Parts: sequence; C-alpha cells; structure tokens
Amino acid sequence: MRRIAIVEDEPAIRANYADALRRHGYEVASYANRADALAAFRTRLPDLALVDIGLSDDVDGGFALVRDLRALSAAVPIIFLSARDSDFDIVAGLRLGADDYLTKDVSLPHLAARIAALFRRSELSAAPPATEDIVERGPLALDVKRMTAHWQGGRVDLTLTEFWMVHALARHPGHVKDRDALMRDASIVVDDSTITSHVKRIRRKFQALDPAFDRIDTVYGMGYRWRE
Repeated sequence: MRRIAIVEDEPAIRANYADALRRHGYEVASYANRADALAAFRTRLPDLALVDIGLSDDVDGGFALVRDLRALSAAVPIIFLSARDSDFDIVAGLRLGADDYLTKDVSLPHLAARIAALFRRSELSAAPPATEDIVERGPLALDVKRMTAHWQGGRVDLTLTEFWMVHALARHPGHVKDRDALMRDASIVVDDSTITSHVKRIRRKFQALDPAFDRIDTVYGMGYRWRE
C-alpha cells in the first residue's frame, strides 16, 4: 500500500484530504507542523508527500521542509498543496524540487489523478529491464529502471519530473520538443513559466558537475531540444 504524507496545519483540511486518500486505497500519515513531519521522514520516507507552505506561525515552513526532504531523497514525489497561488510561490516551490504545485481549490478527484500520475511514473522503476531502459547520449546515461541520471560518470540527482523531461529530450537528440510534449512525457499539466523553471533547474544540476554543460537548447517560440 502506498504511503502518503500530508503536512497541513489546519485540522479540518488535513482530515478531509486524509479521508479522501484513504478511500482511494492509500495509507496516510498526517502532520501538523514541519518538526513532526521531518522527524517522521528521517525514520521512514513516505511514497509521496503533500505539503502546505504556511504551517501555523511558520510562514514558509513548507518550503523549508521540502528542502530537507529533498536532501533525504531526490526521488520521493512531492506536491505542494497551498492556498498561495502567486507565480513567485509556484516557481519557488518547483525550484526547491517539488514535482507539482496545486492550489487548495483543486477538486479531490483532480488531486487524486495528479497523485496517481506521479505514482505511475515511479512504478516504471520496478518494471522488468528492457533495451530502452538505458539511454546513452555521449556523457549522458539514463537508467529508467533505477530512475538515475549520470553525466560524465557523476550522478545527477533529478526529481521524477526532471528525469522524465531529460529522458524525453535525450531520446531524440536534435528534435524539438514543445512544452505540450514535455508535459505529456512528464505527466504534468502546468503553464509555460513552470516548464521554464524546471528546465533552468535541470541545467543548474548538470552544470554543478560540468560548468560547460550546454546540451539543452531553447528554441524560442517552439520548445527545447537535446543538442547532439
């Protein structure tokens, strides 16, 4: 049974989400604050985390928690679920490594669908090995079975969303992928600025290993491509 962690300071909202997700067959662990959630994550990582940004008096506590969770695991799917809907908060959340960002006016069926999409991607790591499980493009090596990326032999810690975006681009070097295609391949539905934020974060991660990294081209007005 998949275990979902909900970090939400409002008891009624927390209980509502927990009940809905249990009805979908998930095990749910609920936390009201950053400290309790982080202590639990250090003992046992969830299979997915739903995190609010403002946690009582800790105005940006969710941001700090996600930063800590990403330090514990690069692969755990994370969704911000917040009443805050500014571009600044959305971009900040994604830059911290969240896979998705939803506002609290989202319907419960929509939330469940987004969670299921993230789990479908993570389940691919348990699929039987196949030839297409390994993508090698020069210094780049992607292992779909293990959901790992390496550049020049060094590990690049990508989130699930980032991994599938790199995979989509690297499978067909030189081919331009528009934003709709990247969203389909990464199983996300976001606006153009969010795609741009993901790409910038991916570039920074590769450049941390190789400052000369320049394989992801922006094709203005069209999308992105992996440069041969």
